[in-house]
Amino acid sequence: MAVTTRVRRAFARSVLRLTRWRLVGEVPRTGILVGAPHTSNWDWVATLLIAWANGVSPQVLIKKSFFKPGIGWVLRRTGGIPLDRADPGATIRALLAQAEADESFLLVIAAEGTRSKGKYWKSGFYRIAQQTGLPVVLGFVDGPSRTLGMGPTLRPTGDVRADMDLVRAFYADKRGIRPEKRTEPRLREEEAPTS
Repeated sequence: MAVTTRVRRAFARSVLRLTRWRLVGEVPRTGILVGAPHTSNWDWVATLLIAWANGVSPQVLIKKSFFKPGIGWVLRRTGGIPLDRADPGATIRALLAQAEADESFLLVIAAEGTRSKGKYWKSGFYRIAQQTGLPVVLGFVDGPSRTLGMGPTLRPTGDVRADMDLVRAFYADKRGIRPEKRTEPRLREEEAPTS
């Protein structure tokens, strides 16, 4: 294990111990990691603590507007990838090419797409998993129980509603840091008419 990884791991575990947050599950080396519920800017810190405590350094899609002087450098150094929501195509295509070439590709996506309460999750995590064949890994932050970590892994079957039923079942008792801002796991594609 590289020195940087060991230092990050020790740092993350110390912070979790000092703040009395409990870490559960292990982060896989490959996959599309869904981070939810996404209710606070602290979710980014929680994601780093989960990954670093497990000796992993994932890439994290973050809204481009956060990459301002100073904080942008920190975001990039910790795996942040700027995403222009008005034109995400180029970023996603580059990530897909990287996923094909790198057998230890781990990408974190906040599927809710916002820290505010919404009606739907963004379906990018599902589409990227389908296009790459990578599994979807369910990560979580639950403020009321002071627990964060990893849940089950699933491979999209193409039956969006059935797959999302599994996602909903897992996140049913996960509230995030600010529970009032939690968005129920639901994709617009679930409401598409069936033929």
